Amino acid sequence: MAETNCPVAKEVRARIPLEKNPPGGWPAVISVALVSFSLVFSEFVPIGLLPSISGGLGVSIGTAGTVVAVPAITAALAAPLATIACGRLDRRWVLIALAVMIGTSNLLAATAPNFAVMASARILLGIGVGGFWAMGSGLGLRLVAPHAVPRASSLITAGVSAATVTSLPLGSLIGQLAGWRTAFVGAAVLSLVALSALVVLLPPLPSATAIRVRTLVSSVRRPAMRFAMLGTALIFSAHFVAYTYITPYLKEEAHFGSSSLTSVLLGYGLAGLVGNFVAGAVIGRSLRGLYMAAAVLLAVAVIALIFVSESSPAVVASVALWGLAYGALPLAIQIWTMRAVPDAPEAGLALLVSANQTATAIGSFIGGLVVDHLGISVGFALTAGLALIGAFIPHREG
Repeated sequence: MAETNCPVAKEVRARIPLEKNPPGGWPAVISVALVSFSLVFSEFVPIGLLPSISGGLGVSIGTAGTVVAVPAITAALAAPLATIACGRLDRRWVLIALAVMIGTSNLLAATAPNFAVMASARILLGIGVGGFWAMGSGLGLRLVAPHAVPRASSLITAGVSAATVTSLPLGSLIGQLAGWRTAFVGAAVLSLVALSALVVLLPPLPSATAIRVRTLVSSVRRPAMRFAMLGTALIFSAHFVAYTYITPYLKEEAHFGSSSLTSVLLGYGLAGLVGNFVAGAVIGRSLRGLYMAAAVLLAVAVIALIFVSESSPAVVASVALWGLAYGALPLAIQIWTMRAVPDAPEAGLALLVSANQTATAIGSFIGGLVVDHLGISVGFALTAGLALIGAFIPHREG
């Protein structure tokens, strides 16, 4: 489909103010995409390493799972606070500072002598995650000409999908070959690459306006924004109740060996990448239909895993279906938010980050409690129930 006829492109141009003479171009977009890749890789790489982290730091699997929850809850707080604190600071320097935080957090995690230091490292990562998604994820609007905005936004979002593809299998593989600490060193190297790209490729991006507390309050008072946040909270909490513990499930319930586990996780990530591209192709036709279908499909895929653990092909197919469904949801939720607050996109993104990261933390935490006390199957059933509820949240626009 020609870009000028893309429904999403028309929607972006109609609803969001764009730069008249955008600086940077595609090299700058690529540098921002590299940051999104490095931070998502850093956030999720522990999921493939939970058993090793648990043993290395002397804590339970459930406690080890909080290394996913800690940056998420920090990001939920950091997103609106960082957006307000940064005011009219040049977004180039803001992103560079956030990239430094991400790299530093990975080095601290790699050398953590105990769980307290690990938790501190993940808090630092959470600040970087929250700040980036609030102020960096929408920069495609300022870096390219209006007709290219959809492609630029998709490229930045593709960093998330690519990191999802690689974080679990690559982290798991590195952990098997060289230990879980080496996986965090690898994440630090990725952060350094992203930082270097920002320094070289990202132009100055002065902020014309500053987000105030009243802007956030005004946005959250809108029914459309509240429904978007509720749907986001239910879907993300549902996903992470189960997703955080997918590696223990594959090992303990489905009895996959190390090499097979890596392949299954890679299949999940590749399916997520396909889901992202499918969402981009159809979202202009029916945002509501896409969102509902993906949420229901996620519930079906996860509940199926409870019953097919003895059949390896069925497990592989269910995990891939899960990845396909979840891959479509972040883009759908982002467009939902854009429609809810078209006149204040940065405020909307900050609120969206708070909702999804709080949900990620809650989902991981609840998942840990359920897995430790009731078992993985109960956690998966909880995921399916929450996803089905989230699928039918009323859809409204601003």
